[in-house]
Amino acid sequence: MKKIRLVGIVAVAAAALLMAAPSWAQSSRLDEIIKRGTLRVGTTGDYKPFTSLDKSNNTYTGFDIDLAQDLAKAMGVKVEFVPTAWPKLAEDFGADKFDMAMGGVSVTLGRAKVGYFTIPYMREGKTPIARCTDVKKFQTIADIDKANVRVIVNPGGTNEAFARANIKTAQITVFPDNTKIFDEIAANRADIMMTDASETRFQAKEHKGKLCSIHPDKPFDFAEKAYWLQRDEPLKQFADQWLHLARENGTYNAIFKKWFN
Repeated sequence: MKKIRLVGIVAVAAAALLMAAPSWAQSSRLDEIIKRGTLRVGTTGDYKPFTSLDKSNNTYTGFDIDLAQDLAKAMGVKVEFVPTAWPKLAEDFGADKFDMAMGGVSVTLGRAKVGYFTIPYMREGKTPIARCTDVKKFQTIADIDKANVRVIVNPGGTNEAFARANIKTAQITVFPDNTKIFDEIAANRADIMMTDASETRFQAKEHKGKLCSIHPDKPFDFAEKAYWLQRDEPLKQFADQWLHLARENGTYNAIFKKWFN
C-alpha cells in the first residue's frame, strides 16, 4: 500500500513539474528557426539608413539589413526579408508573418505587450528637420505648433503618434511615401517633420544645403531602438547575446560606420 502511495506521489510530482516548466523548455521558436533554416525578418524598406528596398531588383540594404544578415549567420541559417509597412507592422507581427522586426523599430510599451525586445542598440528621440533657412524658427514644439506651420508625417508609426500628441494648432499632413517625404520639405510643400534624430542626420546629408537637422543631440523626447521579437525566451536570449558580442567584437561599430559616417 505504501509503495502504491509513493508511486502516486511521484507521478503527481512529475506531472506538476511538467506543468510548471516553461513552454519554451519543450519547444522554442529558436529551435524552429534553426530547423527551418531561415530567419524571417519583417522590415518596411522605407527608412534609410536602417532599411531600404530597391524595387527594381527586390533587394534590401541598410544598417539593420546588414545586422540581420549577421544574426542569421550566427544562427547558422539564411535570412528571409518579409515586407511590411508601419501602419500594418503590429498586425503583421500579430499574424506571425515574421520571427522578428528589424529596421529602425522604436521600443514602445504597446509593442512590448505582445512581443519581446532585444537589449537596445541605439538611444535617441524625436527632433525636427526643416529647410536650413528655417532652423532658427523651429527650436521648440511651441515654435512648431502654430497655425501657419505645415507639419508632415509618415502614417502609422511613432512619428505620427508623436505629432498627434504634441501638435494641436499647426496643420498636420500625412504623406504615404516615407522614401519621398523629405523631398516635400525641400520643395516647400511642407515646413517640418519630427522624426528620430538618426534619420534627421542622415536626411540632412542626403539633402545637403537644403535640409538641416535641428538640435539632434537634444531631442524632444527619449526613445530607444531595438529588435522586436515574437515572444520566445530562447530567441531573445540568443539575440541579446549576439548583439552584445557584436558590439564588443567590433562588428556593430564597423556596420555603424558604413551607414552613419
